[in-house]
Amino acid sequence: MKIGILSDTHGLFDEPLRRFLADVDEVWHAGDVGSACVADAIAKLKPLRAVYGNIDGEEVRRSFPLHQRFTCEGVDVLMTHIGGYPGRYDPSIAGMLRSNPPQLFVCGHSHILKVMFDKKLNFLHINPGAAGKYGLHIVRTAVRLDIKDGSMSNLEVGEWKKNIVSCESGTVE
Repeated sequence: MKIGILSDTHGLFDEPLRRFLADVDEVWHAGDVGSACVADAIAKLKPLRAVYGNIDGEEVRRSFPLHQRFTCEGVDVLMTHIGGYPGRYDPSIAGMLRSNPPQLFVCGHSHILKVMFDKKLNFLHINPGAAGKYGLHIVRTAVRLDIKDGSMSNLEVGEWKKNIVSCESGTVE
């Protein structure tokens, strides 16, 4: 199964993201979706699993949980918005990670793309960076990877400029 991983779209789902996700089987969004219209646009393109982030309003929070734990092709996945990094996990999720580590931990929030293996807890950590145009990041990013038979492979990063129209303006390109 090919997975597309996004975070921090902040109300943006445009043509570069659509093209990047065109061949995936499922999209995972690690919070700060920004609007229900963005969630709906992604879900029309591909099946969507998401969590809400700190900027998401009530409509998004009613649609998605704070944390999601699920299995995909034999890989145990935990996804949340504010997660931190190996050795510096956010207190809101650190206990869960230590007591029952997943094979794959996905989070967002920092707007910084990082893919790291946590040697101490023995799992892959992915923060796909920010796919939206708001924030201090210079380049918009997202991740794709393959999951099959309990293994992850073929991780790819997409990068785009930040000069795009947003959903808040009434347009989802």
